[in-house]
Amino acid sequence: MLNKGKNNIFIISGPSGAGEDSIINGLKKYLNIERVITTTDRKMRKDESPGNPYYFISKKEFEDGIKNNLFFEYAKEYNDNFYGVTRKEIERVKNCAKIGIWKIEYKGVITAKKFMPKIVAIFINAPSLKVLEKRIRKRGKISEKSIKERIQYTKEWLKHSDIYDYSVVNYEGKLNQAINDVKKIILSVIARSDGL
Repeated sequence: MLNKGKNNIFIISGPSGAGEDSIINGLKKYLNIERVITTTDRKMRKDESPGNPYYFISKKEFEDGIKNNLFFEYAKEYNDNFYGVTRKEIERVKNCAKIGIWKIEYKGVITAKKFMPKIVAIFINAPSLKVLEKRIRKRGKISEKSIKERIQYTKEWLKHSDIYDYSVVNYEGKLNQAINDVKKIILSVIARSDGL
């Protein structure tokens, strides 16, 4: 059990195809985690629901939230949609006495580090750009234009790998190893900071 109100949040971040969601789902087997839920103005898909995996709002609501300083951090991504985390959401997870897991892209990490300098950011990557592209293509129903945009965005992302505290490579067929590596990092940070 972690102390409420302390910095119990860990960032897990990586480009499209790196496998952050698979790693986060795997961590649930070993750790008592609470996800920081991102808000977006993109349309909800068939297999999604409010709060899973995002809070879905309209573009106008998002823009109003920006104007009213409701967001801790936000960014417009390659798909032209806004993604951000509200201040209220950060407080909710901080006070839940679990290990908070926050999945964001690199621009969000830069902002988070500015306002929460002690937050630990773990970079999840694939062995190469080729592997990332292969994984993105495997998902199917993604246009060539979208694939190129994601790869371009990933190249930009890789220029900022120095903002992270730790890096874990998710090798092909070795997801459990990546999950274990992330788990070890989280537990060692908690042990070092005496329950955060």
